Amino acid sequence: MDDKKKIRSSCAISQSLDIFGDKWSLLIIRDLVYLGKETYGDLLKMEEGIATNVLADRLVLLEKEGIVTKEIFAGSKSKFKYKLTQKGIDIYPIIMEILFWGVKYYEVKPEQRLVAKFNKQEREAFVKDVMKKRMKELAGKS
Repeated sequence: MDDKKKIRSSCAISQSLDIFGDKWSLLIIRDLVYLGKETYGDLLKMEEGIATNVLADRLVLLEKEGIVTKEIFAGSKSKFKYKLTQKGIDIYPIIMEILFWGVKYYEVKPEQRLVAKFNKQEREAFVKDVMKKRMKELAGKS
């Protein structure tokens, strides 16, 4: 059996959407990078209410695609923590742009609007700072 992924299109947008174009993958990445969640249980508590089977499926896909890594949680051989790889960290600016667009066109919590306004003004510095922190964490965990 050939384990190679069938590429539907040579378009970079299409190939990217094959990985994170569903309604959950970017939220999982958001929670890992922005909210500091690490475990399956943490991710399961996301505000949007992801089903356990969907979360498990998306984590498998994200790990298979090299966007997250799964490692044994300290002190528990049956509990795992998930961390973004460099490939996953590189998705973060996309999430920020989606946030800015959503705040512009939809009703959101006032605190989210304030965070987005500040982050948009300082977009480049903010994204670099978040990515630098995550890279440092990633390097420290290797």
